[in-house]
Amino acid sequence: MPHSSVLRLDRFLRQSDSGDGVFGPGAMAALDREERFPAEACRALDDFGLAAHYVDARHGGLLHDHVELVQLLRTVARRDLTVAVAHGKTFLGTAPVQVAGSPAQAAGLAAEVRAGAVASWALTERDHGSDLLAGELTARRTEGGWRLDGEKWLINNATRSRFLCVLARTDERGGPRGFSLFLVDKDRLAPGSHRPLPKVRTHGIRGADISGIAFDGAVVPEEALVGAAGTGAETVLKTLQLTRTVCTALSLGALDHGLRIATEYALGRHLYGRRLSDLPRVRRILGEAGAGLIVAEAVTTVAARAIHTLTPEMSVIASVTKALVPTLAQDTLDQLSELLGVRSFLSDTYLDGAFAKLDRDHRIVAVFDGSTAVNRSLLIDHFPVLARSWHRGTADRDAVTATLPGSPPRPFDPGRLRLLSTRGCSLVQLLPEALDRLRAGVRQGQLPPEAARMADELTGLAEAVHTGMEHQERTVRDVPQSAFDLAAQYELCFAAAALVHLWLDSARTAYDGLWLQAGLTLVLNRLGIAVDETRATAFDRLADRLLATPDSAPLSLPAHHAQGGVQ
Repeated sequence: MPHSSVLRLDRFLRQSDSGDGVFGPGAMAALDREERFPAEACRALDDFGLAAHYVDARHGGLLHDHVELVQLLRTVARRDLTVAVAHGKTFLGTAPVQVAGSPAQAAGLAAEVRAGAVASWALTERDHGSDLLAGELTARRTEGGWRLDGEKWLINNATRSRFLCVLARTDERGGPRGFSLFLVDKDRLAPGSHRPLPKVRTHGIRGADISGIAFDGAVVPEEALVGAAGTGAETVLKTLQLTRTVCTALSLGALDHGLRIATEYALGRHLYGRRLSDLPRVRRILGEAGAGLIVAEAVTTVAARAIHTLTPEMSVIASVTKALVPTLAQDTLDQLSELLGVRSFLSDTYLDGAFAKLDRDHRIVAVFDGSTAVNRSLLIDHFPVLARSWHRGTADRDAVTATLPGSPPRPFDPGRLRLLSTRGCSLVQLLPEALDRLRAGVRQGQLPPEAARMADELTGLAEAVHTGMEHQERTVRDVPQSAFDLAAQYELCFAAAALVHLWLDSARTAYDGLWLQAGLTLVLNRLGIAVDETRATAFDRLADRLLATPDSAPLSLPAHHAQGGVQ
């Protein structure tokens, strides 16, 4: 069953997401045209108490389960991505402190966030982009604490936030131990010691506060240091394992919204005397798009649970999730754009330009917290251990079992996060056994015979991917395209593992055979296996479901259908 908080948020937002409400399409479109911050919508989320879910329960917040957080942000994102980005940034701003801060520091920030304070994460600089170890903003010891000098740029909520978690160079030589994190309270800085940098105009999320901040002799107290001096880069990399996973909620929300628009359009549009939804090609597009959402949601759900259960493996899982889900979501939105035709590009005429806006807004998600290429590069670094673990069988079976939904998650322990997973990826290692159980389901009549053939193909493909990783040649300076191709294929092996494991756990989660078949058909197709008409029937049957219940169609997994639909 869905979390009660998600149900409450959905009901709360229904009061303001139509007509003249602050979340209404007209209001969102007007803010987008004017490139104006969605202040009223963010205040509504404050009134609901969403910010309390950004803070770990250990420090007085309501964050017990990262799946719940994903579904809450998804519920906002399916209304408007800009609002989700603007409000959800506070989770990113607090996460490093929850990972490495002192108990007093974390509890103090948690109390401020619950009271309405906005937090931001200041990592990047104008001349260095994602090369964080090239950062020039410095923090030098001085009387009373640390002196900050320099700029951070392209920071979400840099101007509107009160708190910033700032990565600063604390050793002139730089390097992995040359940077530290500081929790900066702008309200406590001396006048004139900092200034905002102007908002930058962007293609999507036009109303978000994408700006920067400059420090000129800003002195912060010793207790502003997050963790030990010199551990900033390590804390950032560990924290990204959380934020990369959670930010895929934006992609799920975008797909929810896009599918609803496309489904209602297909039902309401007539062509040559027939409803558009009656055309086989249209039904196929909708079915494939629904399968894209199924795969994206399965991967995100398992990854968010893994934060609690497979914590030492999150360096792999987060990279896979962040590379795969936004990419798959954008490909799916492109398919829906084909169905909508010119209406997908109209910024005013059709539904206040809702689809055009969500499409523009979503394109930035693949860049947040490390681009697709960055995440695949991190996965490539794991190739040797992934290949060894595949052959040696070092999977944590108990942790995989605990990862599947249906029981309360284990408390999150940030101390178990690792920069590299020495155990590989347990979920994928157990894929062959899971596929054997799937074949048994076919023999017992739970699935059609075609599922057994898909299991055979997945077994061979997964073995080939791991063999390729084992023999992949690369140097520090030369990572060939073949390595990135293998990384993309491994992501799909992870997706298949998530789908099969979730179906095997269907006694508790009610994930059905159609959901599994449609998802695996899409995964195999992206791995190079053509979709024949036998398999394509899964897409067509999925389209039937979408068209039969258009209000609730975007919620793909049965565990979430009880939410009562999407607006």
